[in-house]
Amino acid sequence: MHFLLVDDNKEITKIMSKYFTKKGHVCTVANDGRNALAILQNQKFDVTLLDLAMPEFSGRDVIMHLKNNGEINNHNIVCLTASSPSGEYEDELRVMGVKAILKKPIDPDVLLDFMNQFQIKH
Repeated sequence: MHFLLVDDNKEITKIMSKYFTKKGHVCTVANDGRNALAILQNQKFDVTLLDLAMPEFSGRDVIMHLKNNGEINNHNIVCLTASSPSGEYEDELRVMGVKAILKKPIDPDVLLDFMNQFQIKH
């Protein structure tokens, strides 16, 4: 599978990217929301793992941009968050087109198993 991993914490993206690559997957990394949008306009991914809490241009900003441009349904977005969002906020994200909201830290094997449901047939 091909993942886009979006997180402002470069240590997290380095560890997760290395893990996914070791498991035979391709992982593209973006360390901010604006970079993620630029990448999403030019490439197709099986799953986009998107951190919600990033400075300047958050994961929610990325989601809103994709939704407002009618592009959200072209992407399998799984949000990652270290906080505990309210049920209302999670519902809002799902209505906007997010496939799932997962709590960090998450076991990489569990995350990979979860993401297998989104594999695109190439």
